[in-house]
Amino acid sequence: MTTFEIEEKIVAVLKTVFDPEIPVNVYDLGLIYKIDVSEEGEVAIDMTLTAPNCPAADFIMEDVRMKVESVEGVKAAIINLVFEPEWSKDMLSEEAKLELGFL
Repeated sequence: MTTFEIEEKIVAVLKTVFDPEIPVNVYDLGLIYKIDVSEEGEVAIDMTLTAPNCPAADFIMEDVRMKVESVEGVKAAIINLVFEPEWSKDMLSEEAKLELGFL
């Protein structure tokens, strides 16, 4: 499986991770900034949260890690929590904007 195919599968599982307070997945919320898949199957993800003091941060990050590590071809996942650039509603996908009433 190519790194591109693995990345596609990672995006699919990220769409199953939800912030408990928002009915939209972390990918469509625009919380995933970067997905790097190495040839060895190691994945590094840069992600943020809608708010730095999000009470569900640990839960969301662990859910991301577990689901990414369940993808075929992934040996390990490192989830980096970043706050630059700061998240904004502009990062929402079109689907998320519709779901949340921003369109």
